[in-house]
Amino acid sequence: MAGAVKKTASPASAPAPIEELSAPNVEKVAEAVSAPATEMQATVRKAVEKGVADTRAAFANAKTAAEEATGAFEASYSTAAKGVVAFNAKAFEALRVNTEANFDFIKSAIGAKSVSEFVALQGEHARKQAQTFGAQAKEIAALAQKVATDSVEPIKSQVARTLKLAV
Repeated sequence: MAGAVKKTASPASAPAPIEELSAPNVEKVAEAVSAPATEMQATVRKAVEKGVADTRAAFANAKTAAEEATGAFEASYSTAAKGVVAFNAKAFEALRVNTEANFDFIKSAIGAKSVSEFVALQGEHARKQAQTFGAQAKEIAALAQKVATDSVEPIKSQVARTLKLAV
């Protein structure tokens, strides 16, 4: 390193003295940094609070709908149960009427004095029974239809109300 020349710093080429930096105002820096974070926290808090409120409202609506649906099913069940009782009563009444008619026919058939009288009684009995069966079938079918319609009505009304609210 014989050829290398060392340069020594001369006082004339020394860097200028650094001015004393003022200490940063910590409060201003903290405020500047925390302002966006505070705004973001407020925004997130509002969004979360709105989400909670919306969820509570949706839960309340679902709970109300479930309670109304339960009420509709209970009313439907009650109506159906009453209808089954009425249907059974109608069926037993028809059975009683038919049994009495058969006993009356048997009494008359036993008292018949000739085969022609027996055949006439049997023909008359068959005609009356056919009319009676037809009338009973109509009554029972009308009752069954009424029970079915009345039983479904609470559920049908509830579904209509629910769909109306949804729209």
